[in-house]
Amino acid sequence: MFPLDAIENLRDTVGVRYFASQMMLNPMPPERIRLDPGAMHFYDEDFNPYSSKIGDCIITGAMMYWDPSSAGAHSDGSVCVMIYRDDKSHRVFIHDVVYMRVADNDEHPMAHQCDTVLQFMLRYCMRRICIETNGIGNTLPEILRDVAAKSGYDIVVQRIVNNKRKCDRIIDTIEPILSTGRLYCATRVRSTPLLAEMIGWSPCGYAGHDDGIDAVAGAISATPVPIHPIGRATQIYSANTKFKIS
Repeated sequence: MFPLDAIENLRDTVGVRYFASQMMLNPMPPERIRLDPGAMHFYDEDFNPYSSKIGDCIITGAMMYWDPSSAGAHSDGSVCVMIYRDDKSHRVFIHDVVYMRVADNDEHPMAHQCDTVLQFMLRYCMRRICIETNGIGNTLPEILRDVAAKSGYDIVVQRIVNNKRKCDRIIDTIEPILSTGRLYCATRVRSTPLLAEMIGWSPCGYAGHDDGIDAVAGAISATPVPIHPIGRATQIYSANTKFKIS
């Protein structure tokens, strides 16, 4: 009844797990669901704003997302993630992740985190960021705007309130693109705890931290900032002055 290429396109769009349970009536037990970092494609290239590409992949959007916490020694991690998207091919690029920790006796822990996040935004020329404002993050948009204003940097902060269960957010956003080979990751991210989080995570209960993968899920779910090529890179020409006038 359906062309094979249409079926394969549907499988690549919704993911292997959803396709098996909803289209093939073969649901996967939750205890079998895993996030295998080995299924990601790792890359070394930086984003080229002139061609709007990472390597040979055309980039159509970007998003920076912050899932905050107090970042103390015994609290959840405070994680900010930078992703790029290729919405024509449904690919996602985890380009950079920063995990923040502050001393328990720090008198201004949130302001110091905002300093770090602002530097992260400046590194990637981002002027828009989404902040999860459940709980402790409720006051952060104002603090971050104040820190940015003192640095002469205009930013847009979007508040995100999540009511969906964390494990459902992670499964519904990361698993489909990971299982279909459309999740890419910069090699610099290997030095962060993100891959270890993926290896140890399970929707049936996880004793470790999952702050990084939760931030990635939030970034994927958020509406990206559109990206367009800014033109050719500046070329420098040298004039040949070795000539004689007769």
